[in-house]
Amino acid sequence: MSTSQPPAAESAPPHVNAQLFERVNESAPAVPSEPEAMFEIDTTPVASPPAETLTVSAEELGPTGRPVREVPQPTPLAHHGPAMIIAMCNQKGGVGKTTSTINLGASLAEYGRRVLLVDLDPQGALSAGLGVQHHDLELTVHNLLVEPRVSIDDVLMRTRVDGLDLLPSNIDLSAAEIQLVTEVGREQTLRRVLHPVLDRYDYVLIDCQPSLGLLTVNALACADSVIIPMECEYFSLRGLALLNDTVEKVHDRLNPKLELAGIVVTMFDARTLHAREVMARVVEVFGDVVYDTVINRTVRFPETSVAGEPITTWAPKSAGAEAYRALAREVIHRSGR
Repeated sequence: MSTSQPPAAESAPPHVNAQLFERVNESAPAVPSEPEAMFEIDTTPVASPPAETLTVSAEELGPTGRPVREVPQPTPLAHHGPAMIIAMCNQKGGVGKTTSTINLGASLAEYGRRVLLVDLDPQGALSAGLGVQHHDLELTVHNLLVEPRVSIDDVLMRTRVDGLDLLPSNIDLSAAEIQLVTEVGREQTLRRVLHPVLDRYDYVLIDCQPSLGLLTVNALACADSVIIPMECEYFSLRGLALLNDTVEKVHDRLNPKLELAGIVVTMFDARTLHAREVMARVVEVFGDVVYDTVINRTVRFPETSVAGEPITTWAPKSAGAEAYRALAREVIHRSGR
């Protein structure tokens, strides 16, 4: 009796343990009842990015379970641009992606970097989180993508944070995927419209929608790197496989410079065993690709969404504000700008 052969396993990038992606890509796997079985993965060490200039304390361990490393304070820039483009991406919603985009951008601006935020989510949460009223928008990213006569300067907005600009969006953007699908070079549309202003900025952060459609592919096709905000829970870990597959396809077919810059763990609650176990497994598999900075759960972040400003200005001395400043220092240190 003949038997069907299982599908070929997806390949994982060199910095990621292949066994993890074989495991999480299995179709409809049963969730084990035992906590240890749920997270049983290969713990082969992963190559880490160089960190020779970091000061390491052998006594104090951070939330990642690694020794606390002090990242040097960023130095002022002699000039600005060209921008590093970072796609803030996770196809799973509710992981703190938009919150991280806003507050990382604001923190980078605090360190003297010029930052452009791109709202590439039709929900417009990034724009709303910066105090933009959707009904007041005459031009948005949607117009920029589908109307050749619209200039990026027509859409660009200044925020209340010095050095932080915004390309806003609203629900109109949901039509862009349908309108772009017949266009030649549709995956490169965002790259073309951003190109005229890249010399003005040091960083461009793109808030991707929680799906892997054409808009997200546009973000990955023009990005230098990807930062993945990840809630510290098991199904977020499984979702990395699908995102990795998309990133690898874009790297191979559209954007050979695309790389994974880092994973930032959000909504972390050290009081729960589940969160600590997932954190340990993520660090085992991804090594120093995981940022040392961890964003803990706090009621402050919903408050800032209502206020329409970053936590760095709404509650500048809060633990959440300090966490995003620490993340900004890590991003600057790794990128060298």
